[in-house]
Amino acid sequence: MSTLDRVREIVATQLGRDAAEFTADTNLIEAGFESLDVIETVFAVEEEFDIDINFNANESAAQDLITVGDIVKAVEEELAKKATK
Repeated sequence: MSTLDRVREIVATQLGRDAAEFTADTNLIEAGFESLDVIETVFAVEEEFDIDINFNANESAAQDLITVGDIVKAVEEELAKKATK
C-alpha cells in the first residue's frame, strides 16, 4: 500500500468516510476537517508510520498541511530523514 493510500485511509477514518472519496488534492477543511481533526490525524499518521512530524497547530507549519497530499509529503520527508539515520 502506498503512502498516499495509507494516509487516505487515516483521513477517511477520521471523518468516518470512504477513503475513495479522497485524493492527494483533497483540501482537508473543505472535506469537513476542523483544527482538532487535523491534529488527531497528524497523531494517527505519526503512529502509523512511526515518525514525528514537526507540527504545532498554533504555528505556520500547520498552514503547510492543507491537503491530503501535504500530509503525504510531510510523511515522505520524515521517512527519508529516518532512513538516513
